[in-house]
Amino acid sequence: MTEVKLFSGTESNYLSEKIADYYGQPLGNLEVRRFSDGEMQPIINESVRGTHVFIIQSTFTPSENLMELLLTIDAAKRASADYISAVIPYFGYARQDRKDKPRVPISAKLIAELLQAAGVNRIMTMDLHAPQIQGFFNVPVDHLKSEAIYIPYLEVEDKKGNLDLNNVTFASPDVGGVKRARTYSKYFHRPLVICDKYREKANEVSSMTVIGDVKGADVILIDDLVDTAGTLSKAAGALMENGAKSVRAICTHPVLSGNAYKNINESKLTELIVCDTIPSKKKSPKIKVLSTAKLFSRAIRHTHEHRSISALFVEG
Repeated sequence: MTEVKLFSGTESNYLSEKIADYYGQPLGNLEVRRFSDGEMQPIINESVRGTHVFIIQSTFTPSENLMELLLTIDAAKRASADYISAVIPYFGYARQDRKDKPRVPISAKLIAELLQAAGVNRIMTMDLHAPQIQGFFNVPVDHLKSEAIYIPYLEVEDKKGNLDLNNVTFASPDVGGVKRARTYSKYFHRPLVICDKYREKANEVSSMTVIGDVKGADVILIDDLVDTAGTLSKAAGALMENGAKSVRAICTHPVLSGNAYKNINESKLTELIVCDTIPSKKKSPKIKVLSTAKLFSRAIRHTHEHRSISALFVEG
């Protein structure tokens, strides 16, 4: 079987080291040299000829993370790697998946084309903002789902007595996330409510309406990412005003920009549970981080051994 080599982008090294540890082999020797004007040059300091190369790098801000990933893919291709998989725990620009107004780019499609032009053979990512982004690629996409991490976590919290799953109601903070929240609702056989939001401009929620009964319930909001936390904060407030006993949130990608930490700390949220697809900028008593390393290491092994990826998570 083809030899596997794991490499990490600069900003995702904190996660890549844990993935490599679970996988059972060290990260490959990748050096990123930087010129005084900011240009970068990834150098693979070992042979990758004929190997299956996995390059781990989330493409969160700044854009240098994406550029570094593209250049590293090109370096591996030119070094005669047999197969190149880009492991992108957080796929940046995924929110720009359609032309929703005149004269705007479909950025997610452009990113897909750039990755393919660089020479990638496969993409592995988690909780895309819009699952249909997989269709922008002409190479296989392994779309991992965070419920493989969160569902066991909730079950453990229930056993510890920190959460009563029999009193939980799951909620989507917007109409677009209903399918994601329904996965949890169906798995635990619990009710589902929807928070209908209205925006006048990006990152600002003007109004929030709760559709469904949450009186006396411990509500868990489900979303793919948290940016400024404006939506979550307003949703938590609206749910409490409608009689919820408590509100916590599960969001895979902690973008946490702008006034996010202030919004979270001042919100009605009891807890915000996120994954480590993006590194933490600060600490907050309300934020708990769960690691994706074990799931990604297993997915990498399944990919290399031509085993099913869907066996790793719950189908919604």
